[in-house]
Amino acid sequence: MMETDTSFEAAFNASENAVGPAVAAAAASGMSSPRFKSMHPDSPTATCGNFFETLTSSDFYKNTKVGDISGSFRWAPFLALQTSNSFLTMLLLLSKYRMKSVPVVNLGEVKIDNIITQSAVIHMLEECAGLHWFESWGSKKLSELGLPLMKSSHIVKVYEDDPVLQAFKLMRQNGVGGVPVVASDGSKAVGNISIRDIQFLLMTPEIYKHYRSITTKHFLTAVRSYVEEHHNESPFLSGMVTCQRNDTLKQVITKLDSMKIHRIYVVDETGNLEGVITLRDIISKLVHEPRGYFGDFFDGVLPLPSDSRV
Repeated sequence: MMETDTSFEAAFNASENAVGPAVAAAAASGMSSPRFKSMHPDSPTATCGNFFETLTSSDFYKNTKVGDISGSFRWAPFLALQTSNSFLTMLLLLSKYRMKSVPVVNLGEVKIDNIITQSAVIHMLEECAGLHWFESWGSKKLSELGLPLMKSSHIVKVYEDDPVLQAFKLMRQNGVGGVPVVASDGSKAVGNISIRDIQFLLMTPEIYKHYRSITTKHFLTAVRSYVEEHHNESPFLSGMVTCQRNDTLKQVITKLDSMKIHRIYVVDETGNLEGVITLRDIISKLVHEPRGYFGDFFDGVLPLPSDSRV
């Protein structure tokens, strides 16, 4: 979730000013979060209306131009590959240098030829099944490869009785694309919320009108009902995708690729959360950056702005 002065919060605040507080239906139905009542005194207050109607009628939406935000991202003005760059360069950018996608440009014709994503690399690896090098590497257990990289105590997570806005706020603050939801009385993994799921908060009036108070648990339930009712294909219907430390890397790659997801959670035999493995983590296990490898590759790329949003 973006900070107070960003588009989502500006739109949320505009919505409250425009329509006023609605009946505290969320609190009455038990959807408000006891964990955050003291932090958010207005959390039982629901807001009615449609997010996009509010957004498009706001001054923020009407007055903001692409140029106003084009320099606020990590690699500005532009970082791209050429077809002559090496495969190692591409893999390093998608792992160590934290890019989720890299455009490939044709300088002669001044155009973008393609965009390579982390997901595309994982799909390529899955298609290497059967090749000797892949079978040798992919047959190793996660624990043998040092996965997951992050200790369980360092995982960014939310509890099922936390407000769902807390999940999106943590994604924004920590630069992650998703967070696990754990049971309020322990560390048992019960769900996952990704940045893509904000679409349901914005597109579904029945969820949006309770955006300040709906808990992660009720958000997960409401979204599942919405997706099933509208017969939409969504990773949401698969629930939380997990693996264990004794699973092989090949098994994990197959799950990530077939389900088109960006992270998989590591749990123990009883379902307690032990870690998370992302596409970047897997790609990083393929490569090592030689000393001085990039040379002047990054020359001309502006430094990370203080207000960067990625």
